Amino acid sequence: ETRVAGLSPGQLVTLRAMAADDRGCLFQSCAHYRADSRGELHLGTDASHGGDYTGVEPMGLFWSLAPAGMEKPYQRLVPRSTDAPMKVEVLVHQGHSPPGAMPGPVVAKAEVQRLFTAPGVRRIRLKEGVVRGSLFLPPGDGPFPGVIDMYGDEGGLIEFRSSLLATHGFAALSLPYFDFEDLPRVMKELKLEYFEEAARFLQRHPKVKGPGIGVIGTGKGAELALSMITFLPEVVAAVSISGCSSNTVADLHYGEMTLPGLRFDMKKVSVSDSGVFDIFEALDDPANPANSRSVIPIEKAEGHFLLVVGEDDRIWKSSLYAELAIRRLRQHGKENFELLSYPGAGHRIDPPSTPFCQVAVDRVLGVPVLGGGESKAHAHAQEHSWGKIQEFLHLHLG
Repeated sequence: ETRVAGLSPGQLVTLRAMAADDRGCLFQSCAHYRADSRGELHLGTDASHGGDYTGVEPMGLFWSLAPAGMEKPYQRLVPRSTDAPMKVEVLVHQGHSPPGAMPGPVVAKAEVQRLFTAPGVRRIRLKEGVVRGSLFLPPGDGPFPGVIDMYGDEGGLIEFRSSLLATHGFAALSLPYFDFEDLPRVMKELKLEYFEEAARFLQRHPKVKGPGIGVIGTGKGAELALSMITFLPEVVAAVSISGCSSNTVADLHYGEMTLPGLRFDMKKVSVSDSGVFDIFEALDDPANPANSRSVIPIEKAEGHFLLVVGEDDRIWKSSLYAELAIRRLRQHGKENFELLSYPGAGHRIDPPSTPFCQVAVDRVLGVPVLGGGESKAHAHAQEHSWGKIQEFLHLHLG
C-alpha cells in the first residue's frame, strides 16, 4: 500500500524509489501522478501518467528499479543476503520530472523495508556429505512440504526464493551446484548423484512431510529439475522456469548413463551497436535428430510438471522447449503437466516485484546479454506465476 496525502487538489508530483544493493550500487525508478480532488494519491487505484511505467501499478516503483545514471548499466538488483531487509526510500517531488532529470523539491519521503524472511524462519547452512547449500525452515513444528530450489549458470548460492518459499510454509533447500565453497569452480560436467543425495537428505529430514519432495529451477536449474523428476523417485513435482527439455552445456552423468550437453555456437551470436549480445539462436537445436541423445526422457517421470515460460525469452527458446516437452509427454499418453506461458515476459521469472532487468551482464561471458521481455508484462508474469507455483507445490506435496 502506497498512499500520499496532504497535496493540493490536482497537484502534479513525481514519485521516486531509491535502493542500494550490497555493493553500494544505486538503483532508482520514478513515475508521474496527479493528486485527486482531496489532494491524495493511492497507487493501488491511481494511474501513473509517465516516468518508468504508466497505468495502475501498485508495485511499479519496485519492479521498475534500475541502475541509476551514474552506475554501470545492466546490473541486477538481487539480494545476496536474506538476513537483512532491502531498504527502499520512496520520495514525493513537486512537478513531473522525466527519468534521469533533476527532480523538483521533495515534499514527502518514507523508508520501506522489503523482507525476504518472515520472523521465525530458520536458515541452516548445509554441509551434508558432498551436498552444500542452505535449508530454510518455516516457524512451527511441521512437517512441511519439502522443495529444492536451484538457479542457473550464474552459479553460487542464491537464497532469496528459498527464504520466501519458507516464509510461505515450505521447507526449502537452496542448492548450489558449482562455484560455491568446495564445489567445482566451473560447470564442466555434472553428476546426478549430487542432486540425488540432496533429494534424499531433504526427504528424510524430520521437518519434511513425505513421501515425495518438489524441485523448482530457473534456466539450467529448470533443466536439472526435469532430470531429477525423471530419474529420482524421491522427486514428485517439478517447476521448470525458462528451462530446456534437453540437457545443455555440461554433460550429465548418472551411473552408467550420460546425457551429453547441447552446446552454444558462438558464431550464431549477434551483437547490437550498443554492445549487447543476443544468444537466442546460439544453442544447438534440441529437435534435431542428431541431438536426440541429449533429450531428457521426461515421459519416465511418475510425478507432475509445471512449465513456466516467458514468450519473449531471448536467452533461448523456452516456449519452443516447453512445446517439445509437452509433445513428448503426450506421445507417451501423459497429461501430468501444466503450462504457464506469458506474452511479453523475458527469461528470469522471479518472485513478485523483483526488479525487471532486460539486459544483464553474464557472469561467465562478462558481457551484457539480452534476456528479453517488457517490464510491465514481465512484472505481471512474476506476480501471477508465484501464486500458481505455490498452488502447484501444495497440491502435489500436501
